Amino acid sequence: MNYFISDTHFYHYQLLEPNDFAPRHFKDGDAMNQAMIDAWNARVDDNDTVYHLGDISMRPQNTPTDAETFAMLDQLKGHMILIKGNLDYWSLFKYLAKHNKMMADGVPRFRFEDVGALLKFDHMQFYCTHYPMLLGRVQQILNLHGHIHHYSVPVAENINICVDAPGKRLLE
Repeated sequence: MNYFISDTHFYHYQLLEPNDFAPRHFKDGDAMNQAMIDAWNARVDDNDTVYHLGDISMRPQNTPTDAETFAMLDQLKGHMILIKGNLDYWSLFKYLAKHNKMMADGVPRFRFEDVGALLKFDHMQFYCTHYPMLLGRVQQILNLHGHIHHYSVPVAENINICVDAPGKRLLE
């Protein structure tokens, strides 16, 4: 099974404060992180693939180390295709690649995309990107994206899969 998620912002404790950006209602950052881990692992198994469309982790003014983010991702089930978001750094992707491991099926745990991934299923195309794309008049093409957190682009072909997207519960 394929799953899609964006903007987990692990460690981003400032999202716990009242804000208009992406308020998350948890008692602390550890509770927020654990809720996302629990919800992810309740849905995903090691045979699944999760497309993470960017902004994996963030700790304002004290960015989590690459090792800390690796330790967080290592708790999650499934293969991960990681698409770079505006808060993700190449140093993280290089660290993850260096510490990547083979899963039981012989496929590496992490794979990486710089801008996005194009997927084709059942006569449909899915552009998986961090930022929303305005594709113009299209048929059979959807843009799965994150980045904008608390609102959606008013275009039917753009689907905001951010954990904070309107009408969604954290990792439904």
